[in-house]
Amino acid sequence: MGSKHHVITDANGIPLNMTLTGANRHDVTQLLPLVDGIPPVAGQVGHPQKRPDALYADRAYDSQPHREQLRERGIEPHLAKRNTAHGSGLGVYR
Repeated sequence: MGSKHHVITDANGIPLNMTLTGANRHDVTQLLPLVDGIPPVAGQVGHPQKRPDALYADRAYDSQPHREQLRERGIEPHLAKRNTAHGSGLGVYR
């Protein structure tokens, strides 16, 4: 029983999209819906950027098929791999 908040933010921690699921749902199931739900970001003149250039996520989102789908969307995945040592150190990239 319970719930999970899945939040995707920009590099400054500003939320871009979020979903709420049951606590028993796997985190990786929410990765692509979060990315696809990012609204256009206003900025320079021209087409607004809708997708990030890169995506950093923790081990809960580790999945080779999802890495490939992110690359198909033009996003470089930096997903921590399961069963590996913590390499970046606390808060270096996230």
